[in-house]
Amino acid sequence: MWSLLHLGKPLSSLSHKDLLLYQHFLPHPQPVAQWTSNGGRKHPRADPRWRPFYGPLSATSQRQAWVILNVMFAWLVQAGYLAGNPLSLSRQRTRRAKPRVTHYLSPALWLVKKWIPSMPHETDREREHAVRMRWLFTLLYLGGLRITEVATNTMGGFFCRRDANGVDRWWLEVLGKGDRERLVPATAEMMAELVTYRHQQGLPPLPLPHEDTPLILPIGQSRKPLTRAALHLIVKQVFSGAAQALRARGDEYMQPADQLELASAHWLRHSAGSNMADQQVDLRLVRDNLGHASLTTTSQYLHADDDRRHKETDEKHRIGW
Repeated sequence: MWSLLHLGKPLSSLSHKDLLLYQHFLPHPQPVAQWTSNGGRKHPRADPRWRPFYGPLSATSQRQAWVILNVMFAWLVQAGYLAGNPLSLSRQRTRRAKPRVTHYLSPALWLVKKWIPSMPHETDREREHAVRMRWLFTLLYLGGLRITEVATNTMGGFFCRRDANGVDRWWLEVLGKGDRERLVPATAEMMAELVTYRHQQGLPPLPLPHEDTPLILPIGQSRKPLTRAALHLIVKQVFSGAAQALRARGDEYMQPADQLELASAHWLRHSAGSNMADQQVDLRLVRDNLGHASLTTTSQYLHADDDRRHKETDEKHRIGW
């Protein structure tokens, strides 16, 4: 608000000098009538008497605001929205801000999507393996899940909830990094692939509440979950097979094939985030979908409506088998 009202600038245009001005603004928000509530009283956000400040910030609150801003700007750099962090000079660090994520599958390397359906389907075991692979890559890409989350969560995490418009929307409750829970939109594509995979496994089309079936099952009759290492090996085998198919096209494909050979499950997660951002899904929704921990401090100020998040993710984040 200060950036727009006082300087007439968006966040992307703020300089280090601008942030120094804001640092001087926090102890004495001026003009008082515009920024500070009368008598320090709290008013609801919709009340015309509402103001963002109840008075000058204490030294502790100023430091906290600076920490929050630094985390926010650092994340915007990582997300590719800013070229650099305007607060970096204040921290007197010589390290340059990290560039945008590079370990993701560009459209030119999305050969994996074409290679998986071409896997052998002659025997029951080959068909089971191919269907499982397609479901695994759907989870990693559409869900943006970490490979550990695929290994440790179950199909009982799927549930259906009716939104305000009477539309039934499926979600996957995931226990992720740091024992933090999040809701991942189970889009129409994801649910279609889940039904196909469960049918191939001889299971009912939709999971039951609290069902303990692992998200990915071993080949055969076992119902024990696969380990993270086993899932990692399966994913690497797919990337290796797709890379070999790419090399068979000719010498001009050697370099992208070598890059594809280096890919891992986490590249699919990065690809998911990159695609959602490219498709202009709100960055706050991307943060909630992927369960980013870097904005934990500020997430309470950036609440995104669940139903809108599901709708945008379903419409704009697709795998297109």
